[in-house]
Amino acid sequence: MASIPGMTFGGSPGVVRGRLPEAGVRPDESFGSAMWPMLEGHTSATPASRHVAHDVHGEELITRVWEAVELPGSAMDYHFVLQNAVERLWSTRRAHPAALELLEVFALLDLELMEAAPEAVSFEDMEAGRFVRVTSVPRLIGLLEREGAFVEALTVARRLVRFGQGEDAVARLSEKTGALAAETTTAGGAQ
Repeated sequence: MASIPGMTFGGSPGVVRGRLPEAGVRPDESFGSAMWPMLEGHTSATPASRHVAHDVHGEELITRVWEAVELPGSAMDYHFVLQNAVERLWSTRRAHPAALELLEVFALLDLELMEAAPEAVSFEDMEAGRFVRVTSVPRLIGLLEREGAFVEALTVARRLVRFGQGEDAVARLSEKTGALAAETTTAGGAQ
Protein backbone atom coordinates (compact mmCIF):
# COMPACT_ATOMS: atom_id res chain seq x y z
CA MET A 1 0.00 0.00 0.00
CA ALA A 2 2.89 2.36 0.68
CA SER A 3 3.66 2.38 -3.06
CA ILE A 4 0.31 3.99 -3.96
CA PRO A 5 1.07 7.52 -5.21
CA GLY A 6 -0.08 10.16 -2.75
CA MET A 7 0.16 7.96 0.34
CA THR A 8 2.33 9.17 3.22
CA PHE A 9 2.11 5.70 4.79
CA GLY A 10 5.68 4.50 5.19
CA GLY A 11 4.97 0.89 6.07
CA SER A 12 3.52 -1.24 8.80
CA PRO A 13 5.10 -1.09 12.26
CA GLY A 14 7.05 -4.21 13.09
CA VAL A 15 6.43 -5.89 9.73
CA VAL A 16 9.33 -6.89 7.50
CA ARG A 17 7.67 -7.09 4.10
CA GLY A 18 10.26 -9.45 2.60
CA ARG A 19 9.56 -12.03 5.31
CA LEU A 20 5.86 -12.32 4.49
CA PRO A 21 5.24 -15.55 2.56
CA GLU A 22 3.34 -13.94 -0.32
CA ALA A 23 5.15 -10.60 -0.51
CA GLY A 24 6.92 -11.50 -3.74
CA VAL A 25 4.03 -13.27 -5.46
CA ARG A 26 2.99 -11.89 -8.84
CA PRO A 27 -0.21 -12.62 -10.75
CA ASP A 28 -0.37 -14.86 -13.79
CA GLU A 29 -1.96 -12.82 -16.59
CA SER A 30 -2.24 -15.72 -19.06
CA PHE A 31 -5.83 -16.41 -17.95
CA GLY A 32 -7.03 -13.10 -19.43
CA SER A 33 -7.22 -11.51 -15.99
CA ALA A 34 -4.94 -11.51 -12.99
CA MET A 35 -4.88 -14.91 -11.27
CA TRP A 36 -2.78 -15.36 -8.16
CA PRO A 37 -0.96 -18.64 -7.49
CA MET A 38 -1.74 -20.54 -4.33
CA LEU A 39 -1.20 -24.09 -3.09
CA GLU A 40 -4.53 -25.31 -4.52
CA GLY A 41 -4.06 -23.66 -7.93
CA HIS A 42 -5.00 -20.08 -8.79
CA THR A 43 -7.43 -17.48 -7.47
CA SER A 44 -8.54 -14.02 -8.47
CA ALA A 45 -8.21 -12.91 -4.83
CA THR A 46 -5.01 -11.01 -4.12
CA PRO A 47 -2.67 -11.96 -1.28
CA ALA A 48 -3.77 -8.81 0.62
CA SER A 49 -7.46 -9.68 0.33
CA ARG A 50 -6.90 -13.25 1.55
CA HIS A 51 -4.60 -12.49 4.47
CA VAL A 52 -7.04 -11.55 7.24
CA ALA A 53 -9.23 -14.52 8.17
CA HIS A 54 -12.75 -13.80 9.38
CA ASP A 55 -12.21 -15.59 12.68
CA VAL A 56 -9.18 -13.63 13.96
CA HIS A 57 -9.58 -11.04 16.71
CA GLY A 58 -7.55 -8.90 19.08
CA GLU A 59 -3.81 -8.77 18.60
CA GLU A 60 -3.87 -11.36 15.83
CA LEU A 61 -6.32 -9.22 13.85
CA ILE A 62 -4.12 -6.16 14.26
CA THR A 63 -1.00 -8.09 13.19
CA ARG A 64 -2.79 -9.55 10.15
CA VAL A 65 -4.06 -6.14 9.04
CA TRP A 66 -0.58 -4.61 9.24
CA GLU A 67 0.76 -7.55 7.23
CA ALA A 68 -2.07 -7.41 4.66
CA VAL A 69 -1.34 -3.81 3.70
CA GLU A 70 2.24 -4.90 2.93
CA LEU A 71 1.15 -7.67 0.55
CA PRO A 72 0.33 -7.34 -3.17
CA GLY A 73 -3.19 -6.06 -3.72
CA SER A 74 -5.27 -3.25 -5.15
CA ALA A 75 -6.33 -0.02 -3.46
CA MET A 76 -9.81 -1.53 -3.11
CA ASP A 77 -8.36 -4.62 -1.39
CA TYR A 78 -6.58 -2.42 1.14
CA HIS A 79 -9.73 -0.35 1.70
CA PHE A 80 -11.77 -3.45 2.53
CA VAL A 81 -9.04 -4.83 4.80
CA LEU A 82 -8.94 -1.56 6.74
CA GLN A 83 -12.70 -1.03 6.79
CA ASN A 84 -13.38 -4.58 8.00
CA ALA A 85 -10.72 -4.16 10.69
CA VAL A 86 -12.38 -0.97 11.92
CA GLU A 87 -15.75 -2.72 12.20
CA ARG A 88 -14.27 -5.75 13.95
CA LEU A 89 -12.29 -3.60 16.38
CA TRP A 90 -15.45 -1.61 17.13
CA SER A 91 -17.44 -4.77 17.84
CA THR A 92 -14.80 -6.04 20.30
CA ARG A 93 -14.01 -2.72 22.00
CA ARG A 94 -15.38 -3.80 25.40
CA ALA A 95 -13.23 -6.93 25.53
CA HIS A 96 -10.22 -5.17 24.00
CA PRO A 97 -10.40 -1.42 24.94
CA ALA A 98 -7.00 -0.70 23.38
CA ALA A 99 -8.65 -1.53 20.05
CA LEU A 100 -10.13 1.98 19.89
CA GLU A 101 -6.68 3.50 19.35
CA LEU A 102 -6.02 1.16 16.41
CA LEU A 103 -9.55 1.77 15.13
CA GLU A 104 -8.61 5.43 14.76
CA VAL A 105 -5.30 4.60 13.09
CA PHE A 106 -6.92 2.23 10.58
CA ALA A 107 -9.83 4.58 9.81
CA LEU A 108 -7.48 7.51 9.16
CA LEU A 109 -5.27 5.28 7.02
CA ASP A 110 -8.37 4.22 5.07
CA LEU A 111 -9.32 7.87 4.53
CA GLU A 112 -5.80 8.68 3.33
CA LEU A 113 -6.02 5.73 0.94
CA MET A 114 -9.38 6.96 -0.38
CA GLU A 115 -7.95 10.43 -0.97
CA ALA A 116 -4.86 9.07 -2.74
CA ALA A 117 -6.74 6.42 -4.75
CA PRO A 118 -10.47 7.22 -5.08
CA GLU A 119 -10.87 4.04 -7.14
CA ALA A 120 -10.56 2.20 -3.82
CA VAL A 121 -14.16 3.16 -3.08
CA SER A 122 -15.71 3.18 -6.53
CA PHE A 123 -16.40 0.53 -9.12
CA GLU A 124 -15.62 0.68 -12.83
CA ASP A 125 -19.29 0.55 -13.77
CA MET A 126 -20.21 3.46 -11.49
CA GLU A 127 -20.50 6.89 -13.02
CA ALA A 128 -17.65 9.28 -12.27
CA GLY A 129 -17.85 10.86 -8.86
CA ARG A 130 -20.03 8.14 -7.28
CA PHE A 131 -18.59 6.19 -4.42
CA VAL A 132 -19.57 3.16 -2.38
CA ARG A 133 -20.81 3.74 1.15
CA VAL A 134 -17.85 3.80 3.53
CA THR A 135 -18.28 2.70 7.15
CA SER A 136 -14.79 3.07 8.62
CA VAL A 137 -14.57 6.87 8.55
CA PRO A 138 -18.11 7.54 9.85
CA ARG A 139 -17.33 5.10 12.67
CA LEU A 140 -14.31 7.23 13.59
CA ILE A 141 -16.31 10.47 13.32
CA GLY A 142 -18.90 9.05 15.72
CA LEU A 143 -16.23 7.90 18.15
CA LEU A 144 -14.50 11.30 18.15
CA GLU A 145 -17.83 13.07 18.60
CA ARG A 146 -18.76 10.86 21.58
CA GLU A 147 -15.38 11.67 23.13
CA GLY A 148 -16.08 15.39 22.74
CA ALA A 149 -13.35 15.84 20.12
CA PHE A 150 -15.66 17.94 17.94
CA VAL A 151 -12.96 19.83 16.04
CA GLU A 152 -11.12 16.63 15.12
CA ALA A 153 -14.39 14.94 14.13
CA LEU A 154 -15.34 17.94 11.98
CA THR A 155 -11.95 17.88 10.23
CA VAL A 156 -12.39 14.19 9.36
CA ALA A 157 -16.01 14.69 8.28
CA ARG A 158 -15.00 17.52 5.92
CA ARG A 159 -12.47 15.22 4.26
CA LEU A 160 -15.19 12.58 3.77
CA VAL A 161 -17.53 15.01 1.97
CA ARG A 162 -15.44 14.63 -1.19
CA PHE A 163 -16.82 11.08 -1.40
CA GLY A 164 -20.48 12.13 -1.21
CA GLN A 165 -20.72 11.23 2.48
CA GLY A 166 -20.47 13.03 5.80
CA GLU A 167 -22.43 16.17 4.93
CA ASP A 168 -24.82 15.61 7.85
CA ALA A 169 -21.89 15.15 10.23
CA VAL A 170 -20.28 18.37 8.96
CA ALA A 171 -23.50 20.32 9.62
CA ARG A 172 -24.00 18.81 13.08
CA LEU A 173 -20.35 19.21 14.11
CA SER A 174 -20.12 22.75 12.72
CA GLU A 175 -23.04 23.66 14.97
CA LYS A 176 -21.42 21.97 17.98
CA THR A 177 -17.99 23.55 17.43
CA GLY A 178 -19.62 26.95 16.90
CA ALA A 179 -21.61 26.62 20.13
CA LEU A 180 -18.50 25.47 21.98
CA ALA A 181 -16.48 28.40 20.64
CA ALA A 182 -19.24 30.86 21.64
CA GLU A 183 -19.42 29.31 25.12
CA THR A 184 -15.65 29.57 25.51
CA THR A 185 -15.68 33.22 24.39
CA THR A 186 -18.54 34.03 26.77
CA ALA A 187 -16.83 32.22 29.66
CA GLY A 188 -13.54 33.98 28.90
CA GLY A 189 -15.19 37.41 28.87
CA ALA A 190 -17.08 36.77 32.12
CA GLN A 191 -13.92 36.56 34.22
